[in-house]
Amino acid sequence: MSQEPTAKSRLPKLSHYDRSGRARMVDVSAKAATTRTAEASAFVAMTPAVLSALAENPKGDPFETARLAGIMAAKKTSELIPLCHPLPLSHIDVSLTQCENGISISSRAKTTAETGVEMEALVAASVAALTIYDMCKALDKAIEIREIVLDKKTGGKSGNYRRKK
Repeated sequence: MSQEPTAKSRLPKLSHYDRSGRARMVDVSAKAATTRTAEASAFVAMTPAVLSALAENPKGDPFETARLAGIMAAKKTSELIPLCHPLPLSHIDVSLTQCENGISISSRAKTTAETGVEMEALVAASVAALTIYDMCKALDKAIEIREIVLDKKTGGKSGNYRRKK
């Protein structure tokens, strides 16, 4: 009698744990350094009144400040996420677009390394969103950061990934 695979048996093994369940940094020294990219996004929901006040922000340009914050954060990812490897980023870009009900943020990261750059893209989008919140919180504490997601990644052992919309 064959057994149906359980959800647990169908999932890939989590690589950040050793056999005894202790957290560990993955040894990537045997992997080839290849070009790897990742794209992430976030959305900052805010009222039309806050959106219309962005241009007069006394703290400065929220878009440019958030863009720079995201780039700087991506470069510090391994200092923020305990088991991330420090990566030589060859490119990081953060863009922000004002929409009808908030600000859409996208980030793109690229490296040639032994491990992926997804966390750097996600950190960039997250910190850019947090920076928008910080620069606008005096106008409305109810601003929401939503939908921080990995949209796409290329390269590496696991291959390419594109989020289904």
